[in-house]
Amino acid sequence: MVEQVISENWGRLVYLGLLLVAVGGYFMLEIRHRPGRTLQQAAIWGLIFLGTLAAVGLWSDIQKQVTVPEQAVMSDGRIEVPQAQDGHYYLTAEVNGKPVRFVVDTGASQIVLTQRDAERAGIDTGQLAYVGQARTANGLVATAPVRLQSFDLGPIHDSNLRAVVNRGSMDTSLLGMTYLTRFAKVEFARGTLILER
Repeated sequence: MVEQVISENWGRLVYLGLLLVAVGGYFMLEIRHRPGRTLQQAAIWGLIFLGTLAAVGLWSDIQKQVTVPEQAVMSDGRIEVPQAQDGHYYLTAEVNGKPVRFVVDTGASQIVLTQRDAERAGIDTGQLAYVGQARTANGLVATAPVRLQSFDLGPIHDSNLRAVVNRGSMDTSLLGMTYLTRFAKVEFARGTLILER
């Protein structure tokens, strides 16, 4: 097996070497006859190559930003959420009348708001008492308990919900188990999250 891997790598190295000799030889001949034009074309191809590398490197980030699927809300109190490219499920709810994007997190016990989302929902984060703690992948973070006057997810309305505001760094607010357990049905089926009241 090791010999096969070495053989494959050697074959690739020989191929790349021959390709480099062919392209390099052509480039050297052209630069002798038309140096200005050849250098200009080499610069253009270099920029195209770098642009392609940058696009490939950023593609996963672009997909996360652009192709996060929207929730499908049904009139009978059933919500179907398609799985996003990154494997998570995202929902947009109105918190105190303001839209807030959440990632559904069955590992979180509560509704957890980022500082930015809490402020958007009209919560004065500077006046909060960060007396709680939450264990995250980044270690312990301070949290402050809050009450959400209204929480609307499609046709489903809740009021006076408990939540916490996270003092740590978070990209997206979390929709944890205290909210999910309000549903009669929470099901993950073939890349779709189904919520029913």
